[in-house]
Amino acid sequence: MTLTCACPNAAGSGRLAPEPGSNQSSNDLNANRQARLRIGVLALQGAFARHVASLNRCGVEAFEVRDAAQLADCDALVLPGGESTTMSMLLDRSDLRAPLAARLSDGLPVFGTCAGMILLAETIADGRPDQMPLRAIDIDVRRNGYGRQLDSFEADIDVAGLDDGPFRAVFIRAPVVTRVGPDVNILAEVEGDAVMCSSGNVVVASFHPELTDDDRLHRLFLQSLLG
Repeated sequence: MTLTCACPNAAGSGRLAPEPGSNQSSNDLNANRQARLRIGVLALQGAFARHVASLNRCGVEAFEVRDAAQLADCDALVLPGGESTTMSMLLDRSDLRAPLAARLSDGLPVFGTCAGMILLAETIADGRPDQMPLRAIDIDVRRNGYGRQLDSFEADIDVAGLDDGPFRAVFIRAPVVTRVGPDVNILAEVEGDAVMCSSGNVVVASFHPELTDDDRLHRLFLQSLLG
């Protein structure tokens, strides 16, 4: 099973299309198209700088998103780990919730990690009454499902579609997926619990891939944008 995101700009505007008459190989074309991707990272709170660094190492232009104009310039978006209640509140204070919801509805590819997974879920079992999920993927989650900070752990996980062996996943106050909808793909599990899922253009993980030097999950997400 592989990720199936498709970048709207790549398919629609032609911004990422190959140059007419190009004799480049398929790998070269994909490398050139990937280099022209503009990937936003929501930068209201949390580990956004680490995601930007990971994406830059992958050879794409990654930038911090704090307002609607920056959001409009994204080919895809990363929602980082952090404090989900604070991030939810800051989405409202920055007037980003409505434009983000609109772009998600239009098919913006998005990769949410830890708190990002919580924000993108259908329901949050133990969220604050004023914490409104974006409902971009049909899963239910429970915040801090694996325990508090002292219960943080690492695990080697097998990710569907990921080459070169298991991925070392870092779980810090990670959410637990309590329900997976029928149209959601489970990409990785820990002890029978889904920890990475995808549906359409949405990919979520309950761990922090940006806290390692292994950029394979970021590369996998980028490759999915090229179709």
